[in-house]
Amino acid sequence: MPLRRKPKQLDAEPSLFEPAAGGRGGLVRTGGSDREGRGSGLPGTAAPGTTDEVGVLVAPPDGGGVDPAVRARARQIASRLALPRPRRDSAGRRGTGDLASLPYRGGSDDVDLDGTIEVLTERPVPEEEDIVVRERIRTRRSAVLAVDVSGSMRGERVRTAAATVGALAAELSRDDLAVLAFWSDAAMLLRLGAPVRPLELLDALLAIPARGLTNVAFPLRLAARELARVPTRDARALLLSDCVHNAGPDPRPAAARLPRLDVLLDVTGEHDLELGRELATAGHGRLLPVRHHRDVALAVGRAFAA
Repeated sequence: MPLRRKPKQLDAEPSLFEPAAGGRGGLVRTGGSDREGRGSGLPGTAAPGTTDEVGVLVAPPDGGGVDPAVRARARQIASRLALPRPRRDSAGRRGTGDLASLPYRGGSDDVDLDGTIEVLTERPVPEEEDIVVRERIRTRRSAVLAVDVSGSMRGERVRTAAATVGALAAELSRDDLAVLAFWSDAAMLLRLGAPVRPLELLDALLAIPARGLTNVAFPLRLAARELARVPTRDARALLLSDCVHNAGPDPRPAAARLPRLDVLLDVTGEHDLELGRELATAGHGRLLPVRHHRDVALAVGRAFAA
């Protein structure tokens, strides 16, 4: 089914920017596409996907710190945000992590007496696995947050987006979080597995000027690439956008390649409700309208509760 809105076809692969190496601050272009070292494959383009050439997108902020209004908004969202922890089960990765009671499987000798007695009241003739022991299980979610910073997301919209990043980063500090800002190109502000520093993420996002067209397909492809490195269980992507997709290919196939995609649709101005719904459906997730920054915590909580 064709898109209701006809997007502009790009004549070159979108660029990916990442934080500058060596602590220089700012964002630099690290490749011409998300194809990891391959050329764009488009007519008239022969350059490799990754070069040594540095293209600066933004410089580090001028020492003013995070906008106090955005910081306050992030705290408001965070105060309402209470995401459920990942499910614990015996298939979890054992080692450092939360202490959990599990059936004995030849590992831990730390017997959970209360748990074992409870089992034995129902099974007078116990078997080995009826002994309950305490082990540390490491259950981590892997989430990619893609945030629209295109020209249609100026003003209050981008402030709400930045506050959402800060609040979610604080809530998911024990998990693996990646953050992407996108317009017709995209910036990888945080990769999965990297340390999460909420205020630094706020600074980095607010330093990117809201500009350009909206290419929703590109961040979804990048999110799929990030999540391909982790188990699909508890892996997900969240898209915060008005979904006014006006550049690049149809984003619905990219949404379908994600283990789960929830769409936080900013409806405070122009938006595409139909495409937002189709993206969420393709990504086996939910469409969650956001009318005000106070809606964000409830919307994100509903996304993670599923």
